[in-house]
Amino acid sequence: MTAFSQREPQFGDIVTAYAGKLMPDVQMHTFSHTHEIFPTRTIKAGDTVSALPYAATPLSDMPIQANGKSYDLFDYVSQNRLVGLLAIKDGHIVHEYYDQGIGPDTRWMSMSMAKSVSTTLVGAAIKDGFIDSVDDQLVKYLPELSGSGYDGVSIKHLLQMTSGVKWDDTHTVAESERRTMLDLQVGQKPGEIMKFMASLPRIAEPGTVWNYSTGETHVVGALVKAATGKWLSDYCSETMWSRLSMQADAAWWLESPDGLEVAGSGICANLHDYARLGLFALNGGVIDGESVVPEGWFTEATEPRMAGSDPLNYGYMWWPVPDRDGDFKEGAFSARGIFGQYIYVNPSRGIVLTVLSCRSKPKFSEAILDNDFFNAAVDALS
Repeated sequence: MTAFSQREPQFGDIVTAYAGKLMPDVQMHTFSHTHEIFPTRTIKAGDTVSALPYAATPLSDMPIQANGKSYDLFDYVSQNRLVGLLAIKDGHIVHEYYDQGIGPDTRWMSMSMAKSVSTTLVGAAIKDGFIDSVDDQLVKYLPELSGSGYDGVSIKHLLQMTSGVKWDDTHTVAESERRTMLDLQVGQKPGEIMKFMASLPRIAEPGTVWNYSTGETHVVGALVKAATGKWLSDYCSETMWSRLSMQADAAWWLESPDGLEVAGSGICANLHDYARLGLFALNGGVIDGESVVPEGWFTEATEPRMAGSDPLNYGYMWWPVPDRDGDFKEGAFSARGIFGQYIYVNPSRGIVLTVLSCRSKPKFSEAILDNDFFNAAVDALS
């Protein structure tokens, strides 16, 4: 890396990265140090670390069919600008790779993979009795949203992003609601993001239209805090992180010092611990024989559904992943974030794939579609 890339990361680097205008060396340094840019709260690990075992026979390569062309693992890693890759089959690591100076201890940003963690914490809050049902109205727990576009919206509508509230999540458009939210996060004033969310108009009836909204995950974080009385990071540690034999503490961005976590994008953790989250999801949310979430939660949270009369390939902020034939019979799903962050889970085949990347643009800059890689890996490991 150049000397320039080693300077202290800044708020402006994140804003420039979201615009897709950051040079690779600065981008790499920024993405591996976002926990030093924003105030964070610690997601504490437990006292016991269980190493992930390695398979006797590692996976060294695989054919990948994408875009009507043939690729291999080396193409996927290099052309898609991966910095970390971990493949697990039946609980054993079959492939592990790091690039561009990151390593097993690097805290890499989750981006929107955090959304899947946040909604899982709603499931935990239901299991723990803090929330009655996903059919409850949001205003039952967040009365400050009474009279807003979210009045009349259920928790289920929020979890599947069908609230009907106006939102543009385009990162590269400075005037979008997503960039406004980022500006408020950079401004570090407590409560301002929720005030912004409460100001947005409803443009469709709840449940009828899907609209991807990072702002809605911030509302999920506020919901969990209001219902449990606990910060999202603390509740995540209590229910999952401290019990999953994680390698290290993680960090979660805050909207301001002592403010809410940025629930939709702000976890910073290492590659192995992201993979452990994938194994937790693969096991249906069961830890040491005890389910953290209600029975059937992960099936409900990860399956395709309908938004009004339209099919919706989206769960509770998890993405169902179709197989090569375009159907969902294997029940595969993923957490995913901009710039190429993924936790892919295939319960039918016992496969977890974790991908960390540093791509040039927030979206659509991959050379090989990640779902094509996931299906190729399933073929190679089955």
